[in-house]
Amino acid sequence: MKVILLQDVKALGKKGELVTAADGYARNFLLPKKLAKEANAQGMTELKNAADSKKFKVDTAVADAQKAKATLEGQNFKIAAKAGQKGRLFGSITAKEVADEIKNRLGVDVDKRKITLSADIKALGEYTAEVKLYTGISANCTVEIVAAE
Repeated sequence: MKVILLQDVKALGKKGELVTAADGYARNFLLPKKLAKEANAQGMTELKNAADSKKFKVDTAVADAQKAKATLEGQNFKIAAKAGQKGRLFGSITAKEVADEIKNRLGVDVDKRKITLSADIKALGEYTAEVKLYTGISANCTVEIVAAE
């Protein structure tokens, strides 16, 4: 019997998959416990619509990431920080501060955990930052630390 899984079932499949199960297993275990539903015309239509919806969400996320990459790629962000002698900072510049600067200047919302800095920023100078926007899509930008007056 063909069934559509409503939850992950060990040794059978993952949620949303169309699988073939033994008739007795499906009627006596999967259907009564609401782990699966019969693969009739209505169920197949719902499965197709769910797959189309998921594909649309992924496509829009990729398009948004591509647009953000075009905006961020090659940008130079200046961050002012207090520094002592020989250009050493009091503290350090974190990925959160870089993300805030990107948000303030370009309006692109970036998660601080998705920013990889080339080195710990503890002195004045230029550093590169890689911003991961989506799986396989990332943008490189420059972060310039200048002394605050």
